[in-house]
Amino acid sequence: MTRKGVRKSVPPDFWKGRLDSARGHRALARDGLTLAEEANDGRAIVSLIVLAAIGYADTVTASRAGVVNQQDHAAAPKLLRDVLKNELPGRQDRIFRTLIDWKDVANYGPRRISLAKARELLADLDDFAEWVEGLLPR
Repeated sequence: MTRKGVRKSVPPDFWKGRLDSARGHRALARDGLTLAEEANDGRAIVSLIVLAAIGYADTVTASRAGVVNQQDHAAAPKLLRDVLKNELPGRQDRIFRTLIDWKDVANYGPRRISLAKARELLADLDDFAEWVEGLLPR
């Protein structure tokens, strides 16, 4: 495996593990929202949503180009655009960038995130995930 900037080359079946991880984070986020009380802080749930989005993006880049983003999650949208080129719809690009923008807020920020915002971000993740799943080899 070789590195080219923030890209890391991965073996051909790597995407399957990233897909499993993305699905798991998404399911945990959904479960967290189901179990949470309205007064709860949504940061942990949003963190899971972001991790799922990163996993789904890695799934696409690994399956299509044998590379994943490493260390700089802010660069992940660019890698997705570089790999998919014209196949990346503007809506999905915006959703992914928005979800990535929440990473630092959820993981390091001092302010609470409402469950309403977490639900909104999960809906965006669901849209992104369904689109990604449609791109994958059968």
